[in-house]
Amino acid sequence: MTLSRPLHLILMLFLAIAVAGCSSSGGRKKGGGYYKDDGPDANPPSNLDQVPDAVPRIEPYASGANRPYVVFGQRYVPDTSGQPYKQRGTASWYGKKFHGNSTSIGESYDMYAMTAAHTTLPIPSYARVTSLVNGKTIVVRVNDRGPFHSDRIMDLSYVAAYKLGIIGPGSGQVVVESIPQAEIRRLASQGAPAAAPEPASATGSMPVLAPVAALPVALTAEPLPGPAPGSAPVRQAPVAGAGSVYLQVGAFSQPANAQSLVARINSQLGAAGAPPAQVEQSNNLYRVRIGPYPDRQSALNAVQRVSDRIGILPSIATQ
Repeated sequence: MTLSRPLHLILMLFLAIAVAGCSSSGGRKKGGGYYKDDGPDANPPSNLDQVPDAVPRIEPYASGANRPYVVFGQRYVPDTSGQPYKQRGTASWYGKKFHGNSTSIGESYDMYAMTAAHTTLPIPSYARVTSLVNGKTIVVRVNDRGPFHSDRIMDLSYVAAYKLGIIGPGSGQVVVESIPQAEIRRLASQGAPAAAPEPASATGSMPVLAPVAALPVALTAEPLPGPAPGSAPVRQAPVAGAGSVYLQVGAFSQPANAQSLVARINSQLGAAGAPPAQVEQSNNLYRVRIGPYPDRQSALNAVQRVSDRIGILPSIATQ
C-alpha cells in the first residue's frame, strides 16, 4: 500500500536526522548548554586535561563520506582539493546522546576523543580550532558531518569542547583552520613522524592520537616515578599569572621520555630566540613545554615558527 503523506513526511524526517548525525546540537534549550537529552556522562573522567590533541597524519579520504550530500534541503559539497580553509564562526559540541553511535566515516563516536564534525572539510582530516574568547587552541580530527545549522561551523566532541572552554555555555566563537595534507607531509619531511601511537582515550572506548614522540598516557590517578638521577630538574607547575603562557609539545608518563624530547627540541631551536623547552610535572604527568611567553598573543605568534623548526604542532597551554 502507499504511505499516507503525514507518515511519509515523518519517515523522511527520520532519515534526514539519521544522516545529519550530530546536527541535533542546533536544537538546544534557550537556558541550557546542550541539547535537552544530550550532555556529559553523570561522572565524566576527572583528568580530561590529560587527553592530548590529535596529531595530524596522512590518511586516505573516505570515499562515501566525501561525496556531495543533501540534509534538510541544503546541498553540501565536501572539498578534497587541498585548498586552505579558515573560517570564523560558532562551534558547539555533542555528547552522551551520540556516544557510541556511528559517525559519517563509520567509526564509533567517542565523546572523550579529540574529534569534530564539519559539513565540508575532508573526512578524515585535521583542523586547528582557536577560541576567540580565551585564545585556547586545540587540534582535532574531523571524522563526522555536521552541524547542519547556518549559525554554527563545527561540532566538537565533549573533551574537545572541554579543552576549549565551551562546555558550560554550549557554544563559542572560534576560528577553524584546516591542516592540509601538504603541511603534514612537510612536517614529516622535517623529521616528525606522519603517524603517532594511538593510546586509549579517557574512557578507553576509542583511540585518540597522542602528541608526536609521546608515549601512550594512562589517564589514571596512580603516582608516577620521579626523574632519573642526574637528569635535568623537573619544574612544578607554578601559580597562574603574568608570563604563564606556554607552547605544549608533549605529555609523558615517564620523565626520561620527557627529558629526551626536551633535549631534542632545544637542540633544534638553537639560536632561534625562542624560550627553552622544559619539563613540568603537573596532574601526575610530565609535560614538555616551551616558554614562558609574556602573553598569549606572543605564544600564538610563535606556534608556526616553532612548528617549522621542531616538526611538532604545539598547542597553547596556561597554568
